Amino acid sequence: MISVRGLCKRHGARVVLDGVDLDVERGETVAIVGPSGAGKSTLLRCMNYLEPFEAGSIEIAGLVLRPDMLRGAHRATLRQVRTKVGMVFQQFHLFPHLTALENVTLAPRVVQGRERALVEQAAHQILSRVGLAERHGAYPHELSGGQQQRVAIARALAAKPDVMLFDEPTSALDPALRTEVIQVIKSLASDGMTILVVTHEPTVAAALATRHWVVDAGKVSIVGDL
Repeated sequence: MISVRGLCKRHGARVVLDGVDLDVERGETVAIVGPSGAGKSTLLRCMNYLEPFEAGSIEIAGLVLRPDMLRGAHRATLRQVRTKVGMVFQQFHLFPHLTALENVTLAPRVVQGRERALVEQAAHQILSRVGLAERHGAYPHELSGGQQQRVAIARALAAKPDVMLFDEPTSALDPALRTEVIQVIKSLASDGMTILVVTHEPTVAAALATRHWVVDAGKVSIVGDL
């Protein structure tokens, strides 16, 4: 499902990722761990081209990403990537003036142009899947941190992605709320979703993944089983 070859990324003169080669099988859950500033989140963001890169290639969900794809000729490919590769961040990034249901339906309606009634029906099903069927009319400030993160997951799932990327999805949560989010991610994994999770928490990595990558100084120093 994911194949990374020779991936290089720089921020100015600093090398963030230095010739990374990795593979992820369909349906696999992999944790990406390592010290702060090692390049974990950058690696994840390169996989849906939120971060362009200088060299190498990424094949993900049947699409190929290469350097210099921000030009108009590649716009359609990047739209496909954003549909097939969902991403959930440490901060929830929900629209505060929209309900949970409206946050989940916004992109399918506005970006994909799907019919409102069908999108809302699907969104209710997704919110039920993440345990928020009764909170569809709640605004973000009326939800706990764990509930907000579950809405963010539901929003990413609304595009029907093949791959889900999680960037520190539990680090802003207390232990009880962290468990809520872990259970949702485990449910997605049990359904065969391909998942990558960046985390600095060993317990989260152990709970979610069967393999882990240790990223340090732009290199993947360990690839192994948990």
